[in-house]
Amino acid sequence: MRVLRGRADDPETDRAVTRDAVARVAETGDPTVRVWAPHRQVAFGRRDARREGYDRARDAAGERGYASLERSVGGRAVAYTGETTLAFARIEPVAEVRGGLDDRYERLTVDVRRALRRLGVPAERGEPDDAFCPGQHSLQRGGKLVGIAQRVQQGAATTSGVCLVDERDELADVLAAVYDALGVAFDPASVGSVAAAGGTADVATVRATIEDELVGDHEATVHEVDDDGLRET
Repeated sequence: MRVLRGRADDPETDRAVTRDAVARVAETGDPTVRVWAPHRQVAFGRRDARREGYDRARDAAGERGYASLERSVGGRAVAYTGETTLAFARIEPVAEVRGGLDDRYERLTVDVRRALRRLGVPAERGEPDDAFCPGQHSLQRGGKLVGIAQRVQQGAATTSGVCLVDERDELADVLAAVYDALGVAFDPASVGSVAAAGGTADVATVRATIEDELVGDHEATVHEVDDDGLRET
């Protein structure tokens, strides 16, 4: 299994690293795992971009120092602080687009939940009311800690998500402004974090633990992502 570590110098180049990884999995059949801290940004879903308040939401994010991007996977807006919010993805080959969706969701949920327990956070399935990016595949402990989404393309399925490690107040602030502009219900108190739930605030430890669970029993080959993108090692 290929493991990608690090991030590129800017958000667009960094997003290209994951897109290229998906294409490579579809071509070679070799699964890939990536766990990293994306740049400081609010990633809007397609439904957000169609709402009347979308421009105001982007302005609200920008006023707080967050870039605005649109993503092709997941639902509503998600914020990343640039340091203490992790993204994770397991990209696997698929023979057909329609099969295995529930199984991939379940396996990733179990793996991330196990990682959180190793970090001292007994997270439960589900999420509080009026949480950010509401969905069926979430983990909570004193607030929403993890949200999971999936995208299936020809030859590859990407099951991915977000894990809030720390800085829950900052995330709640920017998300409250964004969701208010979009006219979507959101409760700032629904935002949790690993640190607030009694776990570690050390991002490197959380990243390594989630990566370990996502790789599982596979033999890992590590590849570094540098400023210009993926650097094969």
